[in-house]
Amino acid sequence: MASAATSGFVLRPFEGLPGEPDWVALKEIVPAATATARTTAEHGAREVLVTTVLPMGWQALHRADGVILLALQTSRGSGDASRDLAAALLEALEIEPGTAVQTAGLPGPGPRLQDVLDLSVPFEVTIQPGYSYWLAPDIEVTAELSSAIEEADAGIVPTVKLAAAESAYWARLGSREFLRWAQPHDEQQVLDALARLHAKRESGFDDAKFVGYFRASGIVVPVWELAPGTEGAEIEKPVADFLPRFTAALADDSPLDANARRARAGLVARQVTLR
Repeated sequence: MASAATSGFVLRPFEGLPGEPDWVALKEIVPAATATARTTAEHGAREVLVTTVLPMGWQALHRADGVILLALQTSRGSGDASRDLAAALLEALEIEPGTAVQTAGLPGPGPRLQDVLDLSVPFEVTIQPGYSYWLAPDIEVTAELSSAIEEADAGIVPTVKLAAAESAYWARLGSREFLRWAQPHDEQQVLDALARLHAKRESGFDDAKFVGYFRASGIVVPVWELAPGTEGAEIEKPVADFLPRFTAALADDSPLDANARRARAGLVARQVTLR
């Protein structure tokens, strides 16, 4: 990971954090979700609710009930998302409850999330049905506030986090369903594994077709298009059945044969758009 004293470009800003692929998924593809984190004792051992987004593009929120929320999907971008987020989190710890971090400028050199968070705390993701979690439980919800949340909820892409595999997310995008599976492994290892399976016509599962992959925050996210109308719960077993084949392909470090090399070249040419 990059030094805490620098703020240059970092290819994998969440490397070293528990649940790196889920950090990436919440930053890039999941519309409404929260996850657990805690600051180190040096920073008060404070519980942190990591979230996908906050109202009006806020960086962080010190909620009225004292809960700290940290947003991943923001416009702030120094080239090191971990440094940007750490700066917002440290600011949120210092401001009064009921106020937000709205800083527009970029932070200078300083600590990163890897320095500020307790790395023994699991990053446990909860998909949220809406954005009502932005509010403290006992806050009075005005008609204006309720309308704003309803408007935000209307734009949520239906999403399910699978239990069968880590960091795998079902999503309904318009009239089509997809599985997007963020990988913790080195990019070349993932591409080789997918190529081995694709060459043997084993890269799909059930009625799901492997369509390509994209890169996000330095990791690879393979994508499968599912049979029309497939719900998230319906692919739990097919993904569980596919997992041993994928795991074996990842562990295979032998040279690719001619068919697998051709398949790999095709995969590189078939990168998909993020959304």
